[in-house]
Amino acid sequence: MAPNATIYRVELQVTDMDRHYYAGHVFSLAQHPSETPGRLMLRLAAFALYADERLEFGRGLSTADDADLWQRDYTGQIERWIDLGQPDDTRVRRACARAGEVVVVNYGGQAAEAWWDRHAGAFSRLPNLTVLDVAPADVEALTALLERSMRLTAMIQDGELQLMSERLNVAVTPRVRKRGR
Repeated sequence: MAPNATIYRVELQVTDMDRHYYAGHVFSLAQHPSETPGRLMLRLAAFALYADERLEFGRGLSTADDADLWQRDYTGQIERWIDLGQPDDTRVRRACARAGEVVVVNYGGQAAEAWWDRHAGAFSRLPNLTVLDVAPADVEALTALLERSMRLTAMIQDGELQLMSERLNVAVTPRVRKRGR
C-alpha cells in the first residue's frame, strides 16, 4: 500500500508592498510522499509571492497536467501558472500557450544552472514566461519553518520575501533569470 500524503495546516498573513496586496489565507497543504520538505516549503513561498484570492494549489505531483499553483479568472481561464523545479521545455511551452502568465521557480543548485543553460535560448522567445532562481541555502532555511500547524506572516518588499513564524524569520530573495510581460 502506498503511503498517504502528510497534511499541514497553514494560516498565512500576506503583506505584499510591491503589489499592494494585503490578505490572510487559511488552507491545508498536502505533502506528496515523494515530495521533499524543501519543495513543500518552496510551494508555500511561491504562494506567498503570488498570493491572490483565486490562487490555488494544483492536485499534486501525481497529476502531470496541473501546475503546482494556478490562478484562474472567473470564467475558468488560467491567468497564472506556477511550476517549481526544472520542468521540461515542452511543459513550459504548453503552459505558456494555456496561461496568460507562467512562472517557473527554479531551485536545486547545479541542476538548476544546467537546466537554465540548456533552455535559456528557447525560453527567451516566450514573452509571458518568468523564471526565478531560489538558492539552495534559502530552500534549506525555509524547511526550518515547517510544522504540522503553521501560523506565518509573509512580507514582500523590493522582491524579497520575509517569511516569519513566532520562532523564526527567513529571508528569501529569488533571482530573476527572465522576466515576462
